[in-house]
Amino acid sequence: MFRILLAGLCALLPAVAGGRDRAAVLVELFTSEGCSSCPPADRLLLQLDARAIVLSEHVDYWDHEGWKDRFSSPAITARQSVYGRRFNLDSVYTPEMVVDGGIEFNGSEGSRAAAEISRADQRPKAALRLARTSAGLRVAVEGAPVSADVFLALAGDSAETQVAAGENKGRLLHHVAVVESMRKIGAVKRGAGFRAEIELPPDAARQRLVVFLQESGQGRIQGAAMLEPAVR
Repeated sequence: MFRILLAGLCALLPAVAGGRDRAAVLVELFTSEGCSSCPPADRLLLQLDARAIVLSEHVDYWDHEGWKDRFSSPAITARQSVYGRRFNLDSVYTPEMVVDGGIEFNGSEGSRAAAEISRADQRPKAALRLARTSAGLRVAVEGAPVSADVFLALAGDSAETQVAAGENKGRLLHHVAVVESMRKIGAVKRGAGFRAEIELPPDAARQRLVVFLQESGQGRIQGAAMLEPAVR
């Protein structure tokens, strides 16, 4: 469990490079190792990792089709369901890509993804600064354009699975930024700032740390930043 210590942190925190000059755009891919349509989307997310902040979010509703996805989570399925209602979808599906919480489309559409990332990168957003500390993570947010919730996602840097059953039987699947946990760590008012120090589990040194601001009701993303793993 995270322990959040709110504090008046006055020092300027180092800017998040994120590696390879990623845009401050959050790309979420809802996927599953049990879905035969998902591997092309997983490969696309690997390519987009150089352009934006990406998260691979594995749903659990494919787990009854012959293969249990070890990364699947009912919490991720619930998150996708909220998006489904927001976007007025008849039903959720995989692979689904959501860019900055504002638009969704088939997760295998590379040209669409590139266009939406470029468009999202033009929107004004809050400035986020992150720094690893001896206890965990220091977060600072400035200039939130609207009131929003602050979330922290811990994601495995990369993974691969040799699938032995189900629709992808025999395939070696490659994943990037697989979400292992995601939770709200605070909230920020329009035009205000947010400061927190967050205690992280020991294995967080091997994880990507992604912090993002999202409007209530799982609306648009109003800022995002990422720290690479400290240890690989």
